[in-house]
Amino acid sequence: MNTVLDAKDFDPGQQVRWCPGCGDYAILKAVRQALADAGASPHSTAFVSGIGCAARLPYYVNTYGIHTVHGRAPAVATGLKMARPELDVWIITGDGDGMSIGAGHLHHVLRRNIDLQILLFNNRIYGLTKGQASPTSPAGLRTASTPLGAPDTASSPCLFALASGARFVAREIDINQAELRSVFGAAREFRGAAFVEILQNCPIYNDGTYASLSDRTARRDTVLRVRHGEPLVFGAERDRGIRLKPGGLTPEIVKFDPDDPKSTADLLHHDETNPLLGSLLASLEGPEFPVALGVLHRREPNAATATEVPPLPSPAERIESIHDLLREARTWRIP
Repeated sequence: MNTVLDAKDFDPGQQVRWCPGCGDYAILKAVRQALADAGASPHSTAFVSGIGCAARLPYYVNTYGIHTVHGRAPAVATGLKMARPELDVWIITGDGDGMSIGAGHLHHVLRRNIDLQILLFNNRIYGLTKGQASPTSPAGLRTASTPLGAPDTASSPCLFALASGARFVAREIDINQAELRSVFGAAREFRGAAFVEILQNCPIYNDGTYASLSDRTARRDTVLRVRHGEPLVFGAERDRGIRLKPGGLTPEIVKFDPDDPKSTADLLHHDETNPLLGSLLASLEGPEFPVALGVLHRREPNAATATEVPPLPSPAERIESIHDLLREARTWRIP
């Protein structure tokens, strides 16, 4: 008989060791609830993490967990999923772990379309190692490693995922519990590699990095909530929208009459299946544009995932094939 679980059933009873006020707490809560909402089984679920503050999450979920080395969680998770394709495998990484030393592994797990979920916690800082600039730190940010200001252009995790061929790309912020649960659930249902960037606060080393997106008043003008098929509108009065400038692919913000349905006719409407639109949404940045949150891209039906390709020959079969080659009469001369 199947047992209906709730979020408490995914709490292993471990003492959670994150700094007070860290956005990781909110993400953990949403993960547990999303698993319960989906009817997940602890015995068929596994979390794989690298190194960083986010990487402690497998300890705090009552499932199987593997805490690997810096940047290598995608490689370990790939091996696990290939060996046990029936498992529900999640990757937990951060902006330093996933976008720096682990970027190559992250790229390959996305392009191979491995059927797992990737949650990238982005607080724009190396928190565990005491506040150095990360690949997503905004230019000019003063940190322990950049006392004169970060000199590099910040990387965009969502643009990176799209460029790697990801077929499911979403972005959320830690304070939105309902939206986080919804996105996590959608990622779990997706057949293939699902990538979710979570914008989160680090109260110790980068406090307020997303203040304009989390403030109850400010976020009405700084957040663009995207939904498939709906026009891209935002603002306290819901009277601003995004369209393309005539004759080109450059976005611009326009005001319209929310009481006149015809006034939204030339606005962009969200189409999750369009990777070009997904890239445009992922590239919108403040203060000129609002930041897009929600499912930016979801393309189905999917290509075959890596776990669905024909299996490799067994080790015994591979050894026998090598012996067959050695026994052949043909030889090669190397000059």
